[in-house]
Amino acid sequence: MAQIYLAGPFFSEDQIARIEKVEQALTSNPTVRDFFSPRKHQSTQHAQFTKPWATEIYQADIKNLRAAEAVVAIIDFTEDHVDSGTAFEIGYAVQLGTPVIVLHEKTGTVNLMIGESLHAYLTSPAALSDYDFNTLPANEYDGEFI
Repeated sequence: MAQIYLAGPFFSEDQIARIEKVEQALTSNPTVRDFFSPRKHQSTQHAQFTKPWATEIYQADIKNLRAAEAVVAIIDFTEDHVDSGTAFEIGYAVQLGTPVIVLHEKTGTVNLMIGESLHAYLTSPAALSDYDFNTLPANEYDGEFI
């Protein structure tokens, strides 16, 4: 069973609803031991949006990225754009050699850097519920790039 890092934006009601669906999918997946969702770990002893708060959140996220056996990244943000934090987490995972499983529910193009670096491309939380994190089957993105 795998330890997962969940990367994705959570700045709007739509994004939070999407993250919650993905969290549920990971919870129901029998090959997931546990997952870290930054959305659930924004509280610190420091005032929100201050430098000490940002430092503590950043360090916790990096620690959990390093501990992950796979990263699930939600790339739906605004139109064809990926959230900058999510893009950073994807790049960090790729640099570590950690497989990145991309979830892209909205239709549209995918940035070539993400499309070429991902390990598996999924289009629904249901597919994520069934994904085998023990064997990590590859599934290339074969759509249009930007």
